[in-house]
Amino acid sequence: MSEMTEANTVLSQTRVPFIFTYVDAFNMDETLMAIEERILARQITQHVVINAGKIVLMEKDKDLREIVNSCPIINADGQSVVWASRFLGHDLPERVTGIDLMFRLIERASLKGYRVYFFGAAEEVVVKTKNHFEQKFPALQVAGYRNGYFSIEDEDSIVRDMRESHADILLIAFSSPKKELWVRDHIDQINIPFVMGVGGSFDIVAGVTKRAPGIMQKMGLEWAFRLFQEPRRMLKRYVYGNSRFVYLVLRYKFHRKLSQ
Repeated sequence: MSEMTEANTVLSQTRVPFIFTYVDAFNMDETLMAIEERILARQITQHVVINAGKIVLMEKDKDLREIVNSCPIINADGQSVVWASRFLGHDLPERVTGIDLMFRLIERASLKGYRVYFFGAAEEVVVKTKNHFEQKFPALQVAGYRNGYFSIEDEDSIVRDMRESHADILLIAFSSPKKELWVRDHIDQINIPFVMGVGGSFDIVAGVTKRAPGIMQKMGLEWAFRLFQEPRRMLKRYVYGNSRFVYLVLRYKFHRKLSQ
């Protein structure tokens, strides 16, 4: 992570503070431009997005917090982060969701000849995802793919395969904080310039889960759509997570007022 830490010692002028982390005030096109600059320069880059759920995780997870804060590019994935940032006095131009960025990045890769490696999810899901993008973008160069089910003993061969693939972009479909920790531990070994966690995006591409309709995305209600699809698994996460996020935002604003 030495290169990422060095790159992040001076915060970008577009970077704004957000509770105990930061967000880059980039729109989608600006994000793509920043990513492409780093790919062309072969700068090892771990990209992250933040949303309400990740902010709540970061409150107690020091490792996750340090990883996120060391990343050269941090996008606002959740509409709640955009709204909260504006409430705190920092205007973000728009949310840049991980799945939308993934689609745009793969489109750009097919045009520019960047090689993409798909990593994570079940075998059937990652294969369907790879096939979907190969059909949609015939010029796309797939450097490799690998499902997300493996043991510690498999990691050396996985890292070796990634390094020898000469990929320019690695997309990792793990949940947080697993993906952030895995990237931190292996990013220097795999030698892939741009590494991005995409969470459950492969499941959506493969048709395992559905994405919220556009109107719900704009209203910041994707969590409600997800809750409707998986109520048992998501109820506690969203009820606790969303309320905790609101509390953290209000506490941050209150403490900042007291310090002024």
